[in-house]
Amino acid sequence: MLLAVAAVVVALVLTACEAPGRAVTDDRGPVPAPPGPSPYGVVFLGPGDCSSRGPVIREVFCRSEKAAATVLTRHLGTPSSGPPCPDATDFVLHISETGTGARSRLTTGYACMRNLEPPHPGDPGQGGGPLTVVGDCVTASRAGEVTETACADAGGRAPRYRVESAVRRRAQCPDDTDLFVSLSGERPVGCARRSTGW
Repeated sequence: MLLAVAAVVVALVLTACEAPGRAVTDDRGPVPAPPGPSPYGVVFLGPGDCSSRGPVIREVFCRSEKAAATVLTRHLGTPSSGPPCPDATDFVLHISETGTGARSRLTTGYACMRNLEPPHPGDPGQGGGPLTVVGDCVTASRAGEVTETACADAGGRAPRYRVESAVRRRAQCPDDTDLFVSLSGERPVGCARRSTGW
């Protein structure tokens, strides 16, 4: 019985490989980042590919004058259920390929994008981007939520805090920590101190 099942699996793999003009992508997990861009058009906005900017996002050659951002990583699912984006991510692009025009089986997911040129809102202290990282500044609300703000921004009256370090547990934060901030990744606790110099 096991041999029969194995033979069927091998036959399916061979059939997929021999089908002319078709690209097969394994959609059971995150797409590993190759050393360079994926072959143009095989996977829509695969790692290393570039996109245009505007109301309709298109995949373009990275040397094109229309290229505005590059894909750092590409994952299936949603950002809340899938792997976190790299710290250098400027924005997250939600992707859904449907219908007969879809070019790959990697149809629904998200791409972690970085602008090809400044500004880079995802960089520490810039006050933007989808992630809060060490070096970012935040303001806290009474509801226990924080809003990221540019460290150089002198406006606003709310107390400002700077995330000084990231640890696994709150108990590992320094004694002078004023605020705990939720981060992503293996060190999900940000240790922030109140800033009085801005």
